Amino acid sequence: MKVIDVWAQHPTKRFLSQPFFDSLKKWSGNSIENIPVELTVELMKKANVDKALISAWYGPEGDLISNEEVLEQVERYPDLFVGVLSVDIRNPVQAISTMRKYVNEHNFKALRVVQWLWELPPTHALYYPLLAECVALDIPICLQVGHTGPLRSSESGRPSHIERIALDFPDLKIVCGHIGYPWHIEMIACATKFPNVYIDTSAYKPNRYPQELVNYLKTNGKEKVMFGTNFPMITPEACLKKLPELGLNEEQENLFLYENAERVFKINT
Repeated sequence: MKVIDVWAQHPTKRFLSQPFFDSLKKWSGNSIENIPVELTVELMKKANVDKALISAWYGPEGDLISNEEVLEQVERYPDLFVGVLSVDIRNPVQAISTMRKYVNEHNFKALRVVQWLWELPPTHALYYPLLAECVALDIPICLQVGHTGPLRSSESGRPSHIERIALDFPDLKIVCGHIGYPWHIEMIACATKFPNVYIDTSAYKPNRYPQELVNYLKTNGKEKVMFGTNFPMITPEACLKKLPELGLNEEQENLFLYENAERVFKINT
């Protein structure tokens, strides 16, 4: 069984120390303040993860995990880690230059923008040059959908924003992380409607997937849903040990765990 984790991050101390994660730590019981990269690698390998897409994080106060820090880990563990870049959306010209550098020179596979950090939906004008560049570079844009775990506004994660950018950018691959709960039925409808819209299951263990998503995984959505953890919030082992509860057949499981990710992110495992 091969596994690609499409939403993970190797956290820095400044990432883990952000006050808006306090509520998430209480809810998850995870109060870790420092994680060495060796532990991240160990936990991925313990769960037999073949590839983990690890992401940079940028917000209004600067980088929480920089692109250079992600690149350092990718170069250190090239067989395991795949880079996902992030940018300061307030400076589109510089952001596009950064995107080209990390995709063309360092083979990063996607752009992630965590909308709630900015409190701006992906329909805002600042996103549009970046979305156009994603199309030009043929990389997905990875966004968050649904209510936020941190005590921040969830408005920017509504699936209606995904519909708008899918209409405006029909060639853009859009990967929507965190399922979209409590708007997950709308998110499933959006992924069904648009051929280039996908869902990833990060931040949820399989026993917490909404039944509508499980049904989608087993039917017409088997090629539209990808496995993710949101590590370090949840470890891959904790996610995967609950996988049999879904009752997926071999084809559905392979698509979910790695084949869809290989196709969408152009990853070789």
